[in-house]
Amino acid sequence: MPLHVVALLTAAGRGSRFGSEVPKQYLPLLGRPVLRHAAEALLAEGLVEAVLPVCAAGEEARVASLLAGLPALPPVVGGATRQASVRAGLEALARHARAPEVVLVHDAARPVVPAGTVGRLLAALDRAEGAIPAQPVADTLKRGEAGRVTATLSRDGLFRAQTPQAFRFPALLAAHRAAAGEATDDAQLLEAAGQAVILVEGSETNVKLTFPEDLDRVEALLMAHMLPRVGTGFDVHRTMPGRPLVLCGVTIPCEFGLEGHSDADVGIHALCDAIYGALAEGDIGRHFPPSEARWKDADSALFLRHAAGRIAARGGRLLNADVTLLCERPRIGPYREAMQARLAELLGVEAGRIGVKATTTETLGFTGRGEGIAAQAAALLLLPG
Repeated sequence: MPLHVVALLTAAGRGSRFGSEVPKQYLPLLGRPVLRHAAEALLAEGLVEAVLPVCAAGEEARVASLLAGLPALPPVVGGATRQASVRAGLEALARHARAPEVVLVHDAARPVVPAGTVGRLLAALDRAEGAIPAQPVADTLKRGEAGRVTATLSRDGLFRAQTPQAFRFPALLAAHRAAAGEATDDAQLLEAAGQAVILVEGSETNVKLTFPEDLDRVEALLMAHMLPRVGTGFDVHRTMPGRPLVLCGVTIPCEFGLEGHSDADVGIHALCDAIYGALAEGDIGRHFPPSEARWKDADSALFLRHAAGRIAARGGRLLNADVTLLCERPRIGPYREAMQARLAELLGVEAGRIGVKATTTETLGFTGRGEGIAAQAAALLLLPG
């Protein structure tokens, strides 16, 4: 019978060494918080039934929101130290009608749990009360003082401990209740109690976010396993005298606007369709049907923000987008940079990732006769493979 396994996700720390005003577990990583990545990584192989987040006081609602849709138990308030936070989580689990047989303890600042790690840990518990992933120390170790080397240490038999760490629940709870001092990790408490702890293979990709450059490193690791997806969009709206003309989120002085159920921003509509196409999620009409009265005269910025949200929800990233407006009038050149900046703002990317340009049809066709304005767009995304 499968083990009843719950993972504690420790997220109560402030991450002072990271140097960010926002605790590192809440920072965005490819559009989603680090905390969410860590929880999804624990649950990915179906061996963990639920996660129990342990957070700082006052952060319970925030954490619950970030983990919405996942099998997550209500957040527990942690303590002043990591050990106190883990103890709080364990005591909360002990009060459940069905306490777990096995508990994993994982740092919310470790957003990558390499495949196979949880399985190796659970298998090792057949031989001991605890198991941890670890990597042998490869670098030469030095002891230093006042900026000078004072000794060279042997690295033989030394390992770098990682999380998640796995334990038989009764053993870890008893070790925490009996602890006389602070430990740097939970395995140390079992060691102090005379319990065996098994080492299993860790991974260099199991990075703990300690300094800002670690976030860049993890982002690069995740992006290496993502696939490019291209989408295109095309939209047309008739000209309409007396209505404001909105193109790519910018209102342009003009004697005509465009006819449509919303504000008829043909540039944003084409770009939304390009993004939805890259996501294989239909078109703008599927998400915002023109038959619904609530979208009457709506600001198309709402639609583009939604498209950007769908990229984030899929764990993706917008690499770049390009919009071409087809019209004889008005002249787009004076407004191009403002359009580029507005689209970038709505998508949450740098302006340099967004291209906006215009062309005429040499007075040919409906655009050449001034009967309408058309737009085409392309978007390049990276999505998890």
